Amino acid sequence: MTQSGTIRTGIGGWTFDPWEGTFYPEKLVKKKQLEFASRELTAIEVNGTYYSSQKPATFAKWASEVPDGFVFSLKASRFCTNRKVLAEAGESVGKFLNQGIAELGPHLGPILWQFMGTKKFEPDDFEAFLALLPKTLDGLPLRHVVEPRHGSFQVPEFIDLLTKYNVAAVCADHHDYPMFADPTTGFVYARLQKGSDDIATCYPPEELDAWAERLKIYAAGGMPGDLQKIAPQHKIKAEPREVFAFFITGGKVNAPTAARKMQSLVAES
Repeated sequence: MTQSGTIRTGIGGWTFDPWEGTFYPEKLVKKKQLEFASRELTAIEVNGTYYSSQKPATFAKWASEVPDGFVFSLKASRFCTNRKVLAEAGESVGKFLNQGIAELGPHLGPILWQFMGTKKFEPDDFEAFLALLPKTLDGLPLRHVVEPRHGSFQVPEFIDLLTKYNVAAVCADHHDYPMFADPTTGFVYARLQKGSDDIATCYPPEELDAWAERLKIYAAGGMPGDLQKIAPQHKIKAEPREVFAFFITGGKVNAPTAARKMQSLVAES
């Protein structure tokens, strides 16, 4: 394969005091932080939408401040995913999607549906939840990624469901939560969470190099050989994929440095 999909790297949110004077220039006003971050990075995962809804004008304002090609990933409301019966989430899913996110237009990236670490895999109920996720919104294509954080999801049946509904699972590099490395749709979504504030690049340079190679393999339509597949017999479609990699949680102080470094690494031939 000679073509590869776009690789975007980013951080969680854009407002964090320790970034002022380090990532952000001295004396840059807060209202200019998104404008600056969106020109240094290629994606941002928005966590605030997990806790509260926004107004359409807010999404429109965000879209107006970022350049072409930049995207926001939105974490879906906790009211959609923190429930005993996922099949009953339809009203909450609709409320989240219709709060005005379509105002982002082409800047809308994947929607992240994150589950509590205690939520176990119940195939019928989880399939009912996947069936609630629409393919479009006001004519805008939607992409969905789920983040289960319980080991019971690490079974081939889960991978089969994701493939059936054209949904991705988070490829989580985390000390406690499971990793889902199997590609199941046309994009891959990695959350790199093992960083440290004591490391200038968040992740050690050799680990950044290793992840850069994995991201490039994913983008070219492959599967990194050093990551374990949950469904070994599942046939992976070899086609260019869009890839997202966010430096989240661990090492947040230096996450922007890591994201910028990763963007330069994946740009290398």
